[in-house]
Amino acid sequence: MAISPLTLGGNVFGWTLDESASLKILDAFLDAGFNFIDTADVYSIWAPGNQGGESETIIGNWLKKTGKRKNVIIATKLGNDMGDGKKGLSARYMKLAVEASLKRLGTDYIDLYQSHIDDAETSVEETMSAFNQLIKEGKVRYIGASNLDAERIKASNDFARAGNLAPYISLQPLYNLYDRQKFETEYSKLVQDESLGVIPYYSLASGFLTGKYRGDADMDKSKRGQGVKKYMDERGFKILTAMDEVAREQNVPLSQIAIAWLLHKPLITAPIASATSKQQLAELLHATTLTLTTEQIARLDLAGAY
Repeated sequence: MAISPLTLGGNVFGWTLDESASLKILDAFLDAGFNFIDTADVYSIWAPGNQGGESETIIGNWLKKTGKRKNVIIATKLGNDMGDGKKGLSARYMKLAVEASLKRLGTDYIDLYQSHIDDAETSVEETMSAFNQLIKEGKVRYIGASNLDAERIKASNDFARAGNLAPYISLQPLYNLYDRQKFETEYSKLVQDESLGVIPYYSLASGFLTGKYRGDADMDKSKRGQGVKKYMDERGFKILTAMDEVAREQNVPLSQIAIAWLLHKPLITAPIASATSKQQLAELLHATTLTLTTEQIARLDLAGAY
């Protein structure tokens, strides 16, 4: 699959963005020449009044309205708890989950179907066989993994190769200027050995790396504010200071520095970022053309050293 260098995160659709605003963001993303949209069945079950599936439904309504299904690559995920026992990676549940996602998305195939979280009660053999049955039926084109540990992904792909089955082709890890250790110590070798595409989530660390949150008083600036509290420590502010310097040198917002830093890492394919306005989206898209110097990358690396 040929995907754009930035992935549009669908977690805000039906949460911090209503349907009308979501459709405008989707239109602007596609109009700018980008094509990769990531969502999940569980988005956004955490919002009051929601039951999950809201993001997929909004994307499905947009696809129906625009007729642009063939112009976009849709990634979604399963496995997280949807309530009423709907969770996991068993063959039985996967059959139900894929049909529900296809219905909400209003499409007969998913481009990239991903394990959202691991299911310790189900063997990798059962999960990979079930994924491949969905591929065989034409409901899924490719499969990926998110939040599974490296050993579990390798075991899954070893089984797939031994049985001439389709393996995971991508990894969706937590990775940004602050959250670096797990990817750089656990996943990086796996990614190279398995030739996995990497689409990191929380590229902006829940908004912390935009520079919008500098103290406790800033927590109420958005519905996602409380999610940044864990980043507000000495290391977090050291990272922001380095980002401030590079942003001034480049004359761009901090969000672009965060995305550009990821894109300068050779193992990264397309960072995931969400936007709640056309201006935010334009800034994120511009980051894909931003060139950081070797010295600037080294300075950012050092500030976020763990």
